[in-house]
Amino acid sequence: MAQQIHSMMVWLLPVIIILGIWDAVWKGIGLWKAGRNNHLAWFVCIFIFNTLGILPIIYILLHKETTARAE
Repeated sequence: MAQQIHSMMVWLLPVIIILGIWDAVWKGIGLWKAGRNNHLAWFVCIFIFNTLGILPIIYILLHKETTARAE
């Protein structure tokens, strides 16, 4: 039993770390763009919900034009 847990942790820990970094990067980009565009509702939703980067990606894709003009 201990051997099974150890072998599972060997591959599970790097996956969790990679997903955490992925989420942090997309969340940071999404929060920065939502803040610059004064989209408070999007900012709060991206900040609160952990969606592994899906919500920030949706925001960035939906607001591509406003994000480009704000910069």
